[in-house]
Amino acid sequence: MNYLVTIIGPTAIGKTALSIALAQKYGCSIISCDSRQFYKEMRIGTAVPSVTELAAAPHYFIQNKSINETYSVGDFEQEALGVLDRLFQENKMQIMVGGSGLYVNAVLKGFDDFPMIDENIRNQLNIDFEHFGIAYLQDKLNELDPEYYNHLAVSNEQTLQNPQRMKRFVEVCLGSGQPYSSFLGQKTKQRSFTPIIIALNADRDALYHRINQRVDLMMKEGLLAEVESLYPQRHLNALQTVGYRELFDYMDGILTFEAAVEAIKMNTRRFAKRQLTWFTRTEEAHWFDYQTSVGVITDTINQLISENP
Repeated sequence: MNYLVTIIGPTAIGKTALSIALAQKYGCSIISCDSRQFYKEMRIGTAVPSVTELAAAPHYFIQNKSINETYSVGDFEQEALGVLDRLFQENKMQIMVGGSGLYVNAVLKGFDDFPMIDENIRNQLNIDFEHFGIAYLQDKLNELDPEYYNHLAVSNEQTLQNPQRMKRFVEVCLGSGQPYSSFLGQKTKQRSFTPIIIALNADRDALYHRINQRVDLMMKEGLLAEVESLYPQRHLNALQTVGYRELFDYMDGILTFEAAVEAIKMNTRRFAKRQLTWFTRTEEAHWFDYQTSVGVITDTINQLISENP
């Protein structure tokens, strides 16, 4: 039996450190499913593991794509499953870690088929988008499927800025009369592994303190210079995310530097809150305080394996 230990939780909670400790404990590799850490141009603002951390255990899907490439969650699902099939031949235990719930679900459960949509609905949506812009599609999805809108805000906020993807979500809602999310998870795809989901949390004050500290560290490490280098490409979907948008606003004269940094902290805290709202619905998750020792968590993992040999 193969086991995929999957670590979830809000940003800045300590998922990276735990994943490395577990990978070293079990002598296995780490699959990253953080949708922002895929991009090689975005290192500081996405909290990519340090050189030391990356050297501590084999990592996959870290800075493996360019922001100029089109890379969907479906692409990630197929690539990740292929890597896992190979890794499981070497070790029946592997680790997956990340705060992007959509990408976690893609690997663990897969996606379902969707209904055919009337061409008239698609044409009208194109007209509405031309007149009212992306905000119209965002509001429409939030109205028709607030659950999935929140899911995107948590797991892949760049998608909320992607007109083609947003039109697809809304057209499915309008054409079927059902929320887009109702077509997800109807049938779990067969997998070659048993998932063990470990979730980390902290009380609000501790989590917010960790977030503020991380943002301050990012600024010291040179986030502004990283964002300045990406300014000519600021229209790309990959860059429509917290930490980059706010500094683009600073560069455009919309915000002062101090206000931009505070906005990053505030928006990251909001992001973490949405992540927790989503992840607390994961029935299979085993929750731990972020300060729980690795030994206690490995005892739980070993117990779960013994119960499902």
